[in-house]
Amino acid sequence: MITTQFTPVDEARNLRGILNKAYPDGVSLVLGDASQLGTQIRSQADSGNVKLDLIAGLHGDFAQLGPDYLTDVSTLMRHLDGAGIDPTFKELATLGTGRSWYVPWCQAAYVVAARKSELEHLPSGADADSLTYDQYLDWAVAVRRANGGKPRFGLPAGPEGLVTRFVQGHLYPSFTGAGVTRFRSDDAVTMWKYLKDLWANTVPSSTNYDFMQEPLASGEVTVAWDHVSRLVQAPADEPDDWVMVPCPAGPKGRGYMAVVLGLGIPKGAADVARASAVIRAMSEPDVQIDLLRKNSFFPVVKAGLPRDLPPAVRLESKAVRAQQGDPDGILSLPPVGLGQRDGEMSKVYRDAFTAIVLEGADIRRTLDAQARNMQRILDEVKVPCWAPDPVEDGRLCRVG
Repeated sequence: MITTQFTPVDEARNLRGILNKAYPDGVSLVLGDASQLGTQIRSQADSGNVKLDLIAGLHGDFAQLGPDYLTDVSTLMRHLDGAGIDPTFKELATLGTGRSWYVPWCQAAYVVAARKSELEHLPSGADADSLTYDQYLDWAVAVRRANGGKPRFGLPAGPEGLVTRFVQGHLYPSFTGAGVTRFRSDDAVTMWKYLKDLWANTVPSSTNYDFMQEPLASGEVTVAWDHVSRLVQAPADEPDDWVMVPCPAGPKGRGYMAVVLGLGIPKGAADVARASAVIRAMSEPDVQIDLLRKNSFFPVVKAGLPRDLPPAVRLESKAVRAQQGDPDGILSLPPVGLGQRDGEMSKVYRDAFTAIVLEGADIRRTLDAQARNMQRILDEVKVPCWAPDPVEDGRLCRVG
């Protein structure tokens, strides 16, 4: 099995242990480069020498391969009907066709972590579990004032931080209802004005934060947004002093980015039956709970959460489920089908953030300039849009 995820040493070791326990006959795990996966699978298939039987990767990894290079797993998906896989994720696995090309495996998300002591500064009438972005900003202002004018809210805006996912997968859908197709809309201008106001009430050293668990644990920051795996260490010593809540909602809804991992079989794989057996084993609730416990990725099947989960994971699970189950939720995905150009798309959002929020550049002119950079990437890769933008088969994505 080749995986583009869980490649850090500890996470890979955990995954090997989970695989060996779930499928004792043995699975050889190969750590792959996400930017090279498509090329690797296509070259093997085109040469008639497929050496890999199973792929573990992001939705976008499978989307770039499509039906031409993946085995139809619709029958396997039907056998898993009783597992309770989220219908939204099952639809994603069809890649816009009437058949399934991978089986959803696990998911991760982004949430807000906060010290319980800061809840007393919530705006009047606000519920931490269903905040709006206006309330989130008011909360940040109130916390700053209560701290003698020093901000305590944080964002992961360091060199390896995920602030681009905050902009791309949360703010844009919440304020515009889309992303690429509304990139320079009037709603987008409003969103960027909001982010400037939020940043004015954010700890200035956020530009150094890659993982928010560290400044949260040290007390430099008391409320922060980040990826669930980058928050797990913050409440480790004092879990009763923390809460984790869903991301806020904007005028269009509660935008949230889901990182969906799946298991698929390359077309031409030598042992489809064995690969299918591994997928069934990895779809068992107890196996997915083990992955949650070890690597902080949440189940996509129905699985009761045990009481002995790590403290942060237990806190995160409530927020993730509430976010995903919100009727006003707007699902967003990381860029799909860009392959090696994914980093360039992220750079567009990062450059816009740097120019507008950090350097005070004109919003409209910056968005017009970055829209040209984004369209250049899309013109070269020639792919349809991805959620939250309209996904239309055969129609190429264009910046709006």
